[in-house]
Amino acid sequence: MRTPIRRFISGQQFAPGLWGAFVNPFFIARRALQREIAAASQQLSGRLLDIGCGQQPYRRLFDHCRYVGVDIDSARTRQLAVADAFYDGKRFPFEDASFDAVLCNQVLEHVFNPDEFVSEIRRVLAPNGRLLLTVPFVWDEHEQPWDYARYSSFGLRALLERHGFKLLQQRKLVADASLLFQLTIAYLYKVMHTGSAHLNLLVTALLFGPLSLLGLLAGAVLPDSDDLFLDQLVLAQRTP
Repeated sequence: MRTPIRRFISGQQFAPGLWGAFVNPFFIARRALQREIAAASQQLSGRLLDIGCGQQPYRRLFDHCRYVGVDIDSARTRQLAVADAFYDGKRFPFEDASFDAVLCNQVLEHVFNPDEFVSEIRRVLAPNGRLLLTVPFVWDEHEQPWDYARYSSFGLRALLERHGFKLLQQRKLVADASLLFQLTIAYLYKVMHTGSAHLNLLVTALLFGPLSLLGLLAGAVLPDSDDLFLDQLVLAQRTP
């Protein structure tokens, strides 16, 4: 059974409160993602497919939908993911137009053939169905070696429109001075990471936590940037 401390740390990974700054080195990025996904979640309804669902960290935000999670079929995801179905990396195991909504969170950068992938999303979405998608823009390579792309706001719009989606919202996340603090923390996390979970937690609490809160303060008082940002969130609609 997990201890209360471990449960707290786990709960702060994808939906961090302010205390999460002291246990989550990606606090600034994850806090922004969770807030934006939560705000956009009410724009989705009906039967929802979460593509690349992993351990379904945002499922609770879609309790009003009929949730189905799918992930790529591999030995690693079979062990780690909490999925209702797995797919072969090419075709989702669902009928055409069988979902009213699709969630695709921080997955597109790991897709080697994005045109085929977006075409599959369109196939399983019903006409006028909605897609909620997030992708990183300025971020380190992760989940190596399956990290293939970064998308500008223009590139992402072009990709979706090319496959019959109309953009309803396009938001740039962490487009302020806190981005500099999050990237600094991400760098320090990589170069200072050790094999000791206790030591890593101590560094996060004593160094990364204060830096994260200082980053939030800097982001609040310094001007925003429309060109430099961590992530994007797009809400799009499948055209008939």
